[in-house]
Amino acid sequence: MKEKLIALLSGVLFGLGLGFSQMIDRDRVLGFLDVAGAWDATLLFVLGGAVTVTLIAFRFVLCLTHPIFADTFNLPTKKDIDKPLVIGAAIFGIGWGICGYCPGPGITALVLGSWNPVLFLVAFIIGSLAYKPVSRRQL
Repeated sequence: MKEKLIALLSGVLFGLGLGFSQMIDRDRVLGFLDVAGAWDATLLFVLGGAVTVTLIAFRFVLCLTHPIFADTFNLPTKKDIDKPLVIGAAIFGIGWGICGYCPGPGITALVLGSWNPVLFLVAFIIGSLAYKPVSRRQL
């Protein structure tokens, strides 16, 4: 139950952060991604803040023998850069550049009452479901 409560609180905190930082405003995100045009650099502060907090916090958290509410840390072990990673990153970047949403902000943007995040999430689910049959063809 503690893990579920922490997940809920983390999700609320994450959603609030996305809202306050305006990461759910697709026009702001698209302005940030438009480095060759009318670039809006304000989201660099969001990125910088997130990276700074993570760099500091992880130094303390990873010194623990295990997480507070779990038995072990579940850290990624794969560190190589392979073809599926590069292709996936490119597809993700193209999708993000087209619509201005990635999964977290797309879900959070549902509170705005616009159809854009709904359509994004439908397309996101379809793309996620299409992964298995496409990946079987050995990208």
